Parts: sequence; C-alpha cells; structure tokens
Amino acid sequence: MKKLDLLMTGVGGQGIILASNILGEAALAVGYDVKKTDTLGMAQRGGSVISHVRIARKVYSPLIKEGEADILLAFEKLEAARWSYFLKPGGIAIVNNLSQPPLSVNLGNERYPSDEEITKILKQGTDRIYFVNGSSCATKLGDIRTLNMFMLGCVSLFMPLKVSIWKDSTAQHLPPNIQKINTIAFKLGRKEIRSVHLRKGSPTPSRTVVD
Repeated sequence: MKKLDLLMTGVGGQGIILASNILGEAALAVGYDVKKTDTLGMAQRGGSVISHVRIARKVYSPLIKEGEADILLAFEKLEAARWSYFLKPGGIAIVNNLSQPPLSVNLGNERYPSDEEITKILKQGTDRIYFVNGSSCATKLGDIRTLNMFMLGCVSLFMPLKVSIWKDSTAQHLPPNIQKINTIAFKLGRKEIRSVHLRKGSPTPSRTVVD
C-alpha cells in the first residue's frame, strides 16, 4: 500500500471519531505514518461528522484534497452524497443503508433525496459503490453502537492489515466487556462486503489480508 486517503462521514452519535482512531492505530501498528483530522460541527445535534484519515509511508498533511479520497466510508446516505466530491475518480464508496434526515428536512424546509438520486450523485465519480446494511446488523446484535465496528469490518477488506492488527487496535479503545460484541460486528462487516461483491459480480477486494 503506497498510500490510502480515507474520508469517513456520518452524523453525530455514530462513533465515527472512535472508528477513525481505531483505523489510524491499526495502520500505525504496522509501520505506516498516519495523519488525521476531525470536524464535528453540531455533532451532538445529529449534524455532520467528518474524519480525514491519511495513511502512507510518509504523510505531510492531515487533510485530503477534493477529488483525491481513495475511499469514502459513509455511515449515512445523505452524508455520502454530500461529501462525494472528495472521492477520486474510480474510488470506493461504502455507504451504510441508513436515512437520518437532518433538522431542515424534519422542519419541511428541504427534501431528503431518494436512493436513486443519491446513487446518481455518487456515480458522477465512481461505479464502485457498495451499499451495506450496517444499522440493521447492529440493531440485530442488540447494540446500534456497534455500527462503527461493522463499517470498519467493511473497509478492512480494502486494506492490507491482518485481522489480528484490527483486534489489537480495537482492544486499546474499547473496554473488555464490550469487545466481544464489537468483534462480532467487525466480522459481520467483512462478511457483508464480500456478499455485496458477489452480488455485483466482482471479485473479493485485491488488498484483502485474511488471518
């Protein structure tokens, strides 16, 4: 892996900052340089949360330039469309199949776009779009807070990091009593992205490292 620029986005309360910290720690553990920066806005009110994570042998700036993100990891569909202009041509968009309308939509001032409209926006930059059922899986596990680990499981298939590295990084950030359920969520994310690849007729991501 020469470099990986990953933009993680969603809304407040979805554990995005924790997820980006775990991802950064995992990359650091195998010798990569990592720079990251977070923008929370009015996260506590369900506003946008954006985390830039840059991984390479040497990183000089924490900010990803527009049109240069290798991966867009979106925890909510509207946020995926809103920040899609950061994705490079042919990049990867992994989108949680969740609609969480902002306050402006709930007040009737704006309209939430349809799935077709969101997909059309994303397709302006790439056809490598993977909608995953993260919120549904996390709810079935009994804790919606495991969504962030599910999404990390999805993106892990596109990174050359062993599962054991992810486990070690997760253990540094989560208390022991919730590590088991989060490990299950991570595995479900990996299973989900493989399933999406099969449905799209694509091979398993070439960067995968399985252990």
